Amino acid sequence: MRKLKAILGVIVLAASLTACGLNVNASLPYSVKPGSIQPVPGLEGLKVTVGSKDFTENIILGYMAELALSAAGADVIDLTNISGSNSARQALLNGQIDLSWEYTGTGWISYQGNTEPIPDEQGQFDAVKAADEKQYGITWLDYSPVNDTYAFGVREAYAQQHNLKSNSDMTEFLKQHPEEGSFCVETEFASRQDGMPGVQKAYGFTPSVVKTFGTGAIYTAVANNTCNFGEIFTTDGRIAGLNLRVLQDDKKFFPQYNAAVTMKKSFLDAHPELSGVLVPVGKALDNQQMIELCKEVDVDGKDAGEVARDWMVSKGFIK
Repeated sequence: MRKLKAILGVIVLAASLTACGLNVNASLPYSVKPGSIQPVPGLEGLKVTVGSKDFTENIILGYMAELALSAAGADVIDLTNISGSNSARQALLNGQIDLSWEYTGTGWISYQGNTEPIPDEQGQFDAVKAADEKQYGITWLDYSPVNDTYAFGVREAYAQQHNLKSNSDMTEFLKQHPEEGSFCVETEFASRQDGMPGVQKAYGFTPSVVKTFGTGAIYTAVANNTCNFGEIFTTDGRIAGLNLRVLQDDKKFFPQYNAAVTMKKSFLDAHPELSGVLVPVGKALDNQQMIELCKEVDVDGKDAGEVARDWMVSKGFIK
């Protein structure tokens, strides 16, 4: 059995990362056996440093990549839980990590500096991949169905009572019952054009009141009837934990944020086998599964690595 984390080289790596505020994590207390992911000769003994951002979904994805690579024969160094998107991106650009999961909308808007998102998932992926390769030498493996974008959430009982499944349903309901249009949103979302002003224009609804909260407080505010509609992220574990329903963005207003593994193109060119190991893992996920996985961490209090391992085992990727 191969250790999930390679110890050799960690001390040297840690010294180079400390100044950037990045810390190499300790090994997880279990080992990995191959399942459908079999040892790959081209990856045998290859040292791969896997990074992630510091929120639950991205950490889980980081561990999934580590488990897959370990089963394939690589020596994996864990650098999950990097504080902030920009720090994680710089770690990839600077070669402090070899790969990480990123989101198409984040790449297009935050890193590439575009202001107009592309509503089609494939179109958004193709555009950000081409731009990142040209400008930064970063390539993207094929994207996952996991799409961690904005949406409006409502209490499940409220949605059933008023037959609300989509933003268009919400708009028609509010035309008939304008007094029901109480919204809880983040301060930034309330004023951004790809937030409240833009989505109101796209769907044609008018809130009766808009209340601003921190991100985490919105979920509780909706669940506790402080507001009927709340700005949420589509894969957040609190959706399941608080029994909320995600309304479908049927006009595809919000940017697409599909998750995909990113790495330097030179690294993938040298080790093309990485794609065959990692892409099937992403393809096996979807938003509903990710909501449940995040719930296990954020609501049930489980360890993110354990949750990732159990899902990988359940899908037969590893043993």
